[in-house]
Amino acid sequence: MSTYPQALFKNRRPGETVLLPEYEKSGGYQGLRDALQMPPSQVCDVIKASALRGRGGAGFPTGIKWSFFPADAPGEKYLVCNGDEMEPGTYKDRQLLLADPHQLVEGMVIAAYAMQTPVGYIFLRYAYEDCAQRAERAIDEAVAAGYLGKNILGSGFNLELHVHRSAGRYILGEETALLNGLEGRRANPRSKPPFPAQSGLFGKPTNVNNVETLANVPHILANGIMWFHDLALNPESAGTKLFGLSGHLNRPECFELPLGITLREVVEEVGGGVRGGKKFKACLPGGASTPYLTAEHLDLMMDFDPLEAVNSRLGTAGVTVFDEDTCMVAVTRNLNQFFARESCGWCTPCRDGLATVSWLLDQIEFGRATMDDLAMLKDQVRNISGRSFCALAEGAMGPVEALLRLFEDEIIDHIKQGKCPFER
Repeated sequence: MSTYPQALFKNRRPGETVLLPEYEKSGGYQGLRDALQMPPSQVCDVIKASALRGRGGAGFPTGIKWSFFPADAPGEKYLVCNGDEMEPGTYKDRQLLLADPHQLVEGMVIAAYAMQTPVGYIFLRYAYEDCAQRAERAIDEAVAAGYLGKNILGSGFNLELHVHRSAGRYILGEETALLNGLEGRRANPRSKPPFPAQSGLFGKPTNVNNVETLANVPHILANGIMWFHDLALNPESAGTKLFGLSGHLNRPECFELPLGITLREVVEEVGGGVRGGKKFKACLPGGASTPYLTAEHLDLMMDFDPLEAVNSRLGTAGVTVFDEDTCMVAVTRNLNQFFARESCGWCTPCRDGLATVSWLLDQIEFGRATMDDLAMLKDQVRNISGRSFCALAEGAMGPVEALLRLFEDEIIDHIKQGKCPFER
């Protein structure tokens, strides 16, 4: 496998967690020192110029998101890290926190300084107790060293940082549902506007960013904008991405790879190829809510814009690979069952629409469907897409829409044969 420049995983070692002395030795907290020499607005400008995009799934430009925040407004303001990583096929944030949690702590201090927020929360998935303990240890080490707490490095800036263990539900990954959960309320999404930057946690201005997004911030401040741009293979992009590989691969692991690497290289070189010597059939490129890619996309760059151009998304870069013997109806049925069960039930398209889609996919997979059911499935995709209260149902339709677009022949085979053609 080719070697690529490492930023987030440069200190990573199997089964070990980097403590403060080693993190400092590798250049840790230099980005914070550099940031504290600038006005807060200049730090925001650096992140904007770096072209860092959110690594939590949406890919929104981080610097622009920060620029929306009312840093000069008096009163309470909050910074929240979204670590509620519950999408099937996505496990990058866990690997980052287990390996090198000080990156997140330093990134949050820099972000809090840039937006002048005196309190921050790391919101973690309920099952990530090992990550919570490592984050808390890194916070304690940072406080003892003067990188966190009162008068950080003599700058006069103060930051309290807390770890919050989620009660658990996939919907908590939606930022406004997360804020409700953090407040102890039922995890339903909120209506927007107002957006969290105006009225977020406890009704105060709040910025929410992903674990991996914030972990990139110290490296950008320490190494510069051009360094970050040069990490990517795509000249129109910047930085690396944590790719969580899973499915029918010989090497299902999490890797830090440059944005712009091709899907072929991810599958064949980094992932060791499809296991058992079988052919590549399809993959989810960015977690369970992203539309499938097929063999015709193997030479496509794995990056935000190139994937959107073929009606898919990079998402979290949780690449799940399926071999030639996989029934794509069964895969989609399994994915949609997850989303239907994790719906908060707030809106009709999600609550009832996803349940209907699950029933239709059951009918198809088990040989009970007619062509009318196929027509109804197409109608459900049109009725749900763009009409749900938040993005959960929209994301759930990603694989379903791609199933209809790319594998309709498999659906028809199920209907004509009265069974799954892939039954052993």
